[in-house]
Amino acid sequence: DVGEIYSRLLDHRPVIQGEIRYFVKEFEEKRGLRELRVLENLKNTIFETNEHVLPKCEQAMHDNLNEAFKKLQAANDMIHRLQEREREERKLQADKLMAREEKRVAHWEEFMNEQQNKQAEVDEEHRKAMERLKEQYSEMEKELAKYVSF
Repeated sequence: DVGEIYSRLLDHRPVIQGEIRYFVKEFEEKRGLRELRVLENLKNTIFETNEHVLPKCEQAMHDNLNEAFKKLQAANDMIHRLQEREREERKLQADKLMAREEKRVAHWEEFMNEQQNKQAEVDEEHRKAMERLKEQYSEMEKELAKYVSF
C-alpha cells in the first residue's frame, strides 16, 4: 500500500510522460504539415532554378565573359602596340642623345684644340714682344750709357 500511495502522491512520471507524448504528437502533426509545405515550396523553387534560371544565367555569363575576353584581348593588343611604339621612341631618343653627345664631344675637342692654338699664338706673340722689349730696353740702356759717360 505504501508503494501505491507513494506512486499516486509523489511519482508524477506517468502523468508527465503522457502529457509530453500528447504535446509532442500535437506539435509534430501541426509542424509536420507546415514543414512539408515549406519543403515542397523549396523543392519547387530549386526545380525552377535548376531548369530555367541557371541555364539563363550560364548563357548570359558565357556571352558576357566572351565579350569581356574579346575586349581584354583588344586592350592587350593596343597596350602591346603602345609599348612597342614607346620602345622605338626611346631608342630613337637614345640615338639622338648619343649623336648629340658625340657632336658635343667633337665640338669640345675642336674648341680645346682651337684654344691651345690660340694659347700658342698668344705665347709666341708674348715671347716676341718680350724680345722686342728686351732689345728696346737694351738699346735704351746703351743710349743712356752714352749720356752717363759725360
